[in-house]
Amino acid sequence: MCIALFLWQAHPLYPFLLLNNRDEYHNRPTKAMSWWEDSDIVGGRDEIGGGTWLACSRDGRVAFLTNVLELRSLPEAKTRGDLPASFLKSGKQPKEFAESLKGEGDYYNGFNLIVADISSKSMIYITNRPKGQPIRIEEVSSGLHVLSNAKLDSPWHKAQRLEVSFKEELAKYGDGEIPMKEVLQKLMKDKTKADETHLPHIRNLDWEFNLSSIFVEVETPLGLYGTRSSAAIVVKSSEEVSFFEAYLEESIWKEHVIDFHIEKMKLAKGHTK
Repeated sequence: MCIALFLWQAHPLYPFLLLNNRDEYHNRPTKAMSWWEDSDIVGGRDEIGGGTWLACSRDGRVAFLTNVLELRSLPEAKTRGDLPASFLKSGKQPKEFAESLKGEGDYYNGFNLIVADISSKSMIYITNRPKGQPIRIEEVSSGLHVLSNAKLDSPWHKAQRLEVSFKEELAKYGDGEIPMKEVLQKLMKDKTKADETHLPHIRNLDWEFNLSSIFVEVETPLGLYGTRSSAAIVVKSSEEVSFFEAYLEESIWKEHVIDFHIEKMKLAKGHTK
């Protein structure tokens, strides 16, 4: 389970802002955010599935993923973490990539996927739920959005709480610069849980209750589960990108930041993206 809040083409200084929490078993092997070997992609890596939950590329493309909370999952399903990486490696525009996934929805457990190209101002939301229906593809409108473990902008407790808190921060800074590291640390460590009446009632209520906060931490028979990475991506109108991550490593919280400038990648001789 994860949660992401993002502001898209709705701020004079920042065409794109993202706050993201990744929830996973603490003992699952994971690489913190870094540049991938022989690649123009920066992001975290799941060392078992090989995929990622959040990554971006030097040419200004971004992809992030959340799982859909559902009663049952298929153990033989393809790893959902391949989807963000596939987009970033593909060179396809978001809509084109989304169309290429049609017919593949049943290969994966439930997912929500956002793929975007900053330079062309194109962002697409893709989901393979409801189950049994064709993959759903939507252009994402400009504005503030929250993605948790139901469809985009579903009014879940944690999503609504995060949206309200972020709007308060926006009001504080107006059209000026936003200290995203401080905002991330303030908003994404919120452990406030939902009242039972606000739970989705899909899985065991105790499990849903433990997952209902923005920051998750719960003991399970398989080990500690919860938020082990909090990240912020900030893209400025100058096409400067800052990727900050606070992450757990051997039970210790560490942090780092990677800064780069969007580069126009050559598509063909005499042409650039």
